[in-house]
Amino acid sequence: MSKILFVVTGTDHWTLADGTRHPTGFWAEEAVAPYQAFKAAGHEIVVATPGGVVPTVDQGSLAPQFNGGQEGADRMAADLAAFAELQSPISLEDVHLDDYAAVFYPGGHGPMEDLAVDATSGDVLTRALESGKPLAVVCHGPAALLAATKADGTNSFKGYEVAAFTNEEETQGGFADKAKWLLQDRLTEAGVHVQVGEAWAPKVVVDRNLVTGQNPASAAPLADELLKKLV
Repeated sequence: MSKILFVVTGTDHWTLADGTRHPTGFWAEEAVAPYQAFKAAGHEIVVATPGGVVPTVDQGSLAPQFNGGQEGADRMAADLAAFAELQSPISLEDVHLDDYAAVFYPGGHGPMEDLAVDATSGDVLTRALESGKPLAVVCHGPAALLAATKADGTNSFKGYEVAAFTNEEETQGGFADKAKWLLQDRLTEAGVHVQVGEAWAPKVVVDRNLVTGQNPASAAPLADELLKKLV
């Protein structure tokens, strides 16, 4: 049995352009779907967050409208409650990358607040990428790639093909005109090539050992791609 490192945002808010704090955290489906897939395949999960804080779920991600109705929302809440490792995370600063067979980052707006500027997380990402071990990041999780830089200051993921939450999806979600910056734009500015798929439809991009997904619907297929790399 291999260990998979889940790096999860540690914040409970996202600071908007006008200074207000939008309540957020990680997106439930993006953590639960891969967790279930990895556990079913026999892998051990270790959660890490900045400072080792217990991560906050975005309450919006538990709403019926995002889970196909009340029954789906109830099931998501139960599945999230069963993800016991979320309650005992280690600190990102204490991660020994050699202990893990793969690394996974879920999204939610939280990474836009903390992981996008977290140097420790950026170092984990850079080392995971350079090691060749499978690395998977989904939705707003690719905000964390912005903190991954080489010694010469260039982004570690420059030139890579990725999927990430798009400007169109941010617009349809009602936050494009409220955000300080947009993920698709900032990744593009860093030299990362964002492949834009249909809004809200599953889209997964594989480039070398990096697997990325565009949105919550991409979390399950992304997990399948990561598992293929662990065989």
